[in-house]
This record gives sequence, structure tokens and C-alpha cells, in this order.
Amino acid sequence: MNYKFSENIEGKGKYNYRLKQIDNNGNYKYYDLSSYVEVGVPKNFALSQNYPNPFNPTTKIDFDLPFDSKVTIAIYDMTGREIMTLLNGDLKPSGFYTANINASALSSGAYFYRIIAEGGNNNFVQTKKMMLIK
Repeated sequence: MNYKFSENIEGKGKYNYRLKQIDNNGNYKYYDLSSYVEVGVPKNFALSQNYPNPFNPTTKIDFDLPFDSKVTIAIYDMTGREIMTLLNGDLKPSGFYTANINASALSSGAYFYRIIAEGGNNNFVQTKKMMLIK
């Protein structure tokens, strides 16, 4: 059998779950799950593809920071010229983040976005392509 559930967790940490099986006659039994679930602290830096892509005129970019980090996210045109800075500063605490983009002032075309993150004595740089279609 497969079981599925969801919940809203507001704090970082490791969580251990157990399953309560209730039979039709009212008997029940608890089952401890064998592993912990780690919430709120990614293990690695990551940059996701923007969604939706292509977009008009708004999109979002998800990124993960395993450490408190100094982060810069910028948008570049096809010639490599920086045309917009989405974020430039310290992000605390570490965790999962989303940057929202409103490109209503830009023309249709291909653009690149780059993250530069420095934290925990690590540097992370990654670039991805996105398409604006008006």
C-alpha cells in the first residue's frame, strides 16, 4: 500500500513520523518510520529553471541556500549586458527562496539569469536561459 499526506511545517529541523493504522473494528497499531525528514535546510546550493517558461510578463525563480549567503541574481540580454538586478544582498536564514520577476518593461526575446551566492566558505554560480514572449 502507498500512503500520502501533506502538512504545513513552519520551523526548520529534523522530523520523525509514525503511522497509526486503524482497522474497521477500531483496533489500531503504531508504526515508526525508519528515517527522518529534514525540513527547511537544503543540502546544496541550487538554482531552478524559471516557471513558467516561456512567460509573459511574470515568472518566478526558485533557489536553495544551504548557508546564510550573500546573493546576487541578475538578468542579462543576449549580448551579456546586465539589464536588471533582482537581488543583491545577504539572505538569512538559509533555506528555500523564490524570486519573482516582472518583465513588463522588457521586449520579447531570450534572456539569461545568473545567481552568485557566497556562504559557508562556498561559492555558487549558475546561469540559465528564459524566454519572454509578449
